[in-house]
Amino acid sequence: MKNNIPDSKKVQQQIEQYTNRITKGLNKRKKKFVGQVLFGIQAARDIKLSNIARSLKEDIRLIKTENRLSRQLKSEDLTQRINSVLIADSQWRIKEDTVLALDLSDVHKPFAKKMEGLAKVWDGSKGDIGDGYWLCEVIAAQVDKEALVPLYSELYSHKVEGFESENEQILKAIRMVSAKTKGRGIWAMDRGCDRHILVEELGRLKQSFVIRLRGDRHFTDQYGHERKIPNLVRSIQYTEHYQISIDREGCEENVRVQLGTKENLFIEGVEVRLIVIKGFGREPMLLMSNVDKNARQILEIYLTRWKCEESFRFLKHEYHLEDVRVRRYQSIRNTVALLHAVFYFVSVCLGQKLRMSILLRKIIERSKRFFEVPVFKHYAVADGIYRLLFNMRWEEHEPNIDIAQSKQLSFGFG
Repeated sequence: MKNNIPDSKKVQQQIEQYTNRITKGLNKRKKKFVGQVLFGIQAARDIKLSNIARSLKEDIRLIKTENRLSRQLKSEDLTQRINSVLIADSQWRIKEDTVLALDLSDVHKPFAKKMEGLAKVWDGSKGDIGDGYWLCEVIAAQVDKEALVPLYSELYSHKVEGFESENEQILKAIRMVSAKTKGRGIWAMDRGCDRHILVEELGRLKQSFVIRLRGDRHFTDQYGHERKIPNLVRSIQYTEHYQISIDREGCEENVRVQLGTKENLFIEGVEVRLIVIKGFGREPMLLMSNVDKNARQILEIYLTRWKCEESFRFLKHEYHLEDVRVRRYQSIRNTVALLHAVFYFVSVCLGQKLRMSILLRKIIERSKRFFEVPVFKHYAVADGIYRLLFNMRWEEHEPNIDIAQSKQLSFGFG
């Protein structure tokens, strides 16, 4: 265990520096709270307040620590602050061809009765409707690289006062990211986001996008005639054929696909192309895009969105996101926002510099994997951080004060 202590202290030091960056403008008490939660989530590998409180190992009764964390968690909504800071911190990482994957997920709470704002959500894993909350997430990725950059995460419920609509929640995420990144990036969205109001706003913002279509939508052609998707699909000629390797629940499978396109289509005044892909299932996959790339490149952009979906499974599995126990709506939102900040720390901050890359390799070594590290290495990183911080005690360090700039008198030999 002694050999782990230097690495453990380095990880804690990086958490403190990261906390200082994302809490600028907050008071000292709130900064301490954010730092303790970021440390506790990773040291406990859990988001329940009781386990976070245990991981801090304070010299007071456990219930007192938990009560203090609970009060701070519901005192101020940190969602927009954290989202804004993380987007601003990573805006330089977003290039013209960076994929911005927007996904609507859910936090399923089938047995909860007293949690504020519980609403009906679609549980995709079980294929059923139940109680819970919605999540809107945006994650950036490159088509040919493994790195992920979490940009935006917000939990919401349509049962709370002030909620407008799901469209407004999506548009809020798009506008915030677009404003910080100066319109760079290509938005990739799944079925359900092909609504006219969303496409119109993306066109107004001059954003590039690739959106999967439902089969009941319609377009307008260059002559102003309405064109229904089934008729367009029947008229398309498939000019490209190639094999692609996809991962289906851990098993790699080679699939032969055929691609065809239809040009000069319009939706809400925005010119788009229809890309039809055969081979992934019984029905052809339909994509709509205004990106000036060939059909194969557009397909690869959309498939990159699938890679980003693994991140949400990671949060649910590794930090037990759906096991959140706080009752207040604002506390639940803050829990998700702080977990988003943890995900950013694991994904981005540990690989920024060479010395941090060395520390990252040590963290992965501490995960003690019997086999090679998987493609989605976040599991190994989270496991390694947990092992390093498990027996560590939370220590609050005062920031270094430059004596030359302070007004405190000192002796010449000080």
